[in-house]
Amino acid sequence: MREWIPISTSPKGRLALAAVRAFGSRPFDEVTVADLAREAEVTTGALYHHFDSKLGLYDFVRADVERRLLDRVEGAAAAVDRSGDRLGAALAVGFDFAVDSGFARILAEAPTDAASGDALAFAFGRLCNPDSSELGALIAAAWRTAVARVADGDDRGAMRLALLRLATA
Repeated sequence: MREWIPISTSPKGRLALAAVRAFGSRPFDEVTVADLAREAEVTTGALYHHFDSKLGLYDFVRADVERRLLDRVEGAAAAVDRSGDRLGAALAVGFDFAVDSGFARILAEAPTDAASGDALAFAFGRLCNPDSSELGALIAAAWRTAVARVADGDDRGAMRLALLRLATA
């Protein structure tokens, strides 16, 4: 369970909300500490006080956004009958969530904490028949590529269709 839920009126909460918007729409390297502080209407010192660094803030919001994604992916898979296409449903629902919510950039990136593993790859791997961590990693990489390409301006429908084709391959 998460120890803290951002409250938008607190400096920490405003930083988290600003970071979700910034990192969701722009690559990590293009977002500056000054951008984040200005958007949150706090000083840069507040960012360092609450999160130690830009990477600390990024990791915080990425974990939150990824948890939201995983909830949807797992829910979509659970809603499909065992004989149905659980992987396809999970890919499509996760893709739509990432693109529609404005989280495309942040979710297109692989996790920065290699020690904790790739939860999305694990989730997709569990939906393969039989379970396959290797295939899950490949599918997660393809999913992230599709999300990134839409963030870069590629056709959303074509990327979504490619993911669904991948699920049935």
